[in-house]
Amino acid sequence: MVRRLLQLPLILLVVYTITLTLAWAIPGNPLESDGRRPPAEVEHAMRAQYKLDSFWAFYFSYLRNVTGAAWLLDGSRPARPPPDAAAGAPASRPIFNFGPSLQYEDWTVNDILLQALPVSMSLGAGAILVALVLGVATGVAGASRPGSALDQMALAVALLGISQPTFVIGTLLLLALAVWVPIFPVGGGGLAGAVLPVITLSLPFAAYITRLTRMGIAEQLQADYVRTARAKGASEARVLFGHALRNAILPVVSYLGPATAMAMTGSFVVEEVFSVPGLGQHFVNAVLNKDLFLIIGVVLVFSTMLILFNLAVDLLYKLVDPRIQGAA
Repeated sequence: MVRRLLQLPLILLVVYTITLTLAWAIPGNPLESDGRRPPAEVEHAMRAQYKLDSFWAFYFSYLRNVTGAAWLLDGSRPARPPPDAAAGAPASRPIFNFGPSLQYEDWTVNDILLQALPVSMSLGAGAILVALVLGVATGVAGASRPGSALDQMALAVALLGISQPTFVIGTLLLLALAVWVPIFPVGGGGLAGAVLPVITLSLPFAAYITRLTRMGIAEQLQADYVRTARAKGASEARVLFGHALRNAILPVVSYLGPATAMAMTGSFVVEEVFSVPGLGQHFVNAVLNKDLFLIIGVVLVFSTMLILFNLAVDLLYKLVDPRIQGAA
């Protein structure tokens, strides 16, 4: 675990370098707003302030701020207060400063992340919970009766969830359950407004979990220890849930790491279809407007979550299977 944590800064440095290189190559002027270009003197001042004239100047300047080095070296200096701050009120200086947004006036990337990330994480957490319950239940039901109509239906649902894009599923659910039969609202917040986005986001993950669970249990049911348990008089429910499922769930646990990170950082398509104010919409707008600060901020947050969730999965492996002595 310590070794993996020590690797985290190096991995994020590689991700940062690749992301900035690709974002820098995007055509367009990041200082334009709605197609309106600022006056030449204003643009020159902004380029000098944000180090936008040189790739390497921007690279090291941003790296200094986002790693917290600038906070350690300049933390004692008072930050410039925002325009609407009370007179004499000091402005807080974030440790990890992702910089200002070039697209949203008077907003920093830290502000956008603090506002949008909880929305995306709530949507993703609900989607993973639904996917886990639905996928495991469907996989167990299909594996318990191989070749039956229930098994064929489980495979068909899994294939449909994997092959259909989320914008197709989301649009169909929106038309069927919000327009034609108005059970859920078309948009808006609240629990009712989150049902359709959560279901749409959960279906691809549930499809993979269904396949992994079904294949794992089908393999475990052929093992010698299962035949021994049945010979000793164990009930079919105990054999299925007490023995086979525990060993078959390991691939599912492994898949949950990247799946949870992907779901909790939000689906760009799902957020766009259902107008969810999460990170997805901000990231798409940032790419279209070449908002370098916001692009890098979202990617770094996503990468950090992906690494930490995979580390958590490695630790969960030992709890699920005590034979595993540590993370590889």
